[in-house]
Amino acid sequence: MDVRQDEMTSMNVSLPEALRVFVGDRAKGRFGSASEYIRELIREDQRRAAQEKLEAMLLEGLASGEPIEVTPEYWERKRKELQARRLPRAGS
Repeated sequence: MDVRQDEMTSMNVSLPEALRVFVGDRAKGRFGSASEYIRELIREDQRRAAQEKLEAMLLEGLASGEPIEVTPEYWERKRKELQARRLPRAGS
C-alpha cells in the first residue's frame, strides 16, 4: 500500500516522555521530522509483514504435496498448455 503525499491524514499518538525524546533523537539525523521517522517505521513493518506472508506461502507450497522436478522442459510444457488454453476453441 503506497500512500501518496496528497492522500495523507493526521493521527495523534500519545507517548511517554522517554519515548517522545527517543523518537525526536532518532529523527534528527536521518529524517526531517518525527513524523517521517514514524512513517518509515511503519513502512518497515509493512515490508516485514509482506515477507512473513511470502514465507508462509512458500512453506505451504512446500508442504502441499510431492515435489516435482522443474526443468526447462517442464516450463516449455507449461507454456504450451497455457497457450493452448488461450487459443479459441474450434466450434465455439
